[in-house]
Amino acid sequence: MAPSKKRNPRLRTKSRLGKYRIEGLLAEGAYATLYRALDTIESRRVALKIPHPHLADDEFLASFRKEARLSASIEHPCLLSLKDASFIDGHFVMAYPLGQESLADRLTRRISSTNLDTLIGNCLEGLAELHARRIIHCDIKPENFIVFPGPTLRLADFGIARLAKRTLHASGSGTLGYMAPEQAMGRASPRSDVFALGLLIHRMITARLPDYPFKWPPPGNERLRRKARPEFIALLRRSLEVEPRKRFKDAGAFHAAFLQSGGSALIQR
Repeated sequence: MAPSKKRNPRLRTKSRLGKYRIEGLLAEGAYATLYRALDTIESRRVALKIPHPHLADDEFLASFRKEARLSASIEHPCLLSLKDASFIDGHFVMAYPLGQESLADRLTRRISSTNLDTLIGNCLEGLAELHARRIIHCDIKPENFIVFPGPTLRLADFGIARLAKRTLHASGSGTLGYMAPEQAMGRASPRSDVFALGLLIHRMITARLPDYPFKWPPPGNERLRRKARPEFIALLRRSLEVEPRKRFKDAGAFHAAFLQSGGSALIQR
């Protein structure tokens, strides 16, 4: 289903949606709007994800129910699990823990080497857990990692995730700039997520996003060599192989190699 270009009606600040009081808009995507809200019963703030009303036919809502079941089944410190899902006043509402900001926002400011090392480890661990559950995320990008105190990153948005046991037919879903070449042609696999994560980690370290045709070394290699451990650079290079079979088979293999190499990406000075 193609997203509509019409403006979607938004819930007003201070309006009520069941037990939730809307406090403001967090983000708006092609298929859903994300709000900051207060759970007035539990007295804690949450992020509410609500599909756009004009798209909410049975088939579309079925995909969000699937997302809700998937998110609710996962409990891991590096994954964003669902707190609650229900129909309220005609809206399908999914409530998630509220983070501080997205990784995309956090990358606009300086991050210490110690914290950046922690966040890279969280990225690897979270995606490894998804792949261990035979789930392909299909949209690894900084906007889909949420920063929590610590700092800790949690991987979010399984809205276009695919189960690996299914055959993926012509799925070009994903985000340009972070998409593996084969995924753009409809052949997504766990190796595609590995490639996207390699792109993201390269950007986290160098502030440069490698671009097609993804030849090694990409722009920013001098900064990469100054900041990252040689052992980790070798792992990152493998994750960014254009030919899928030359990459790690999944994020679990990438994370295991990371731990075996010392469990640190950066040179600590």
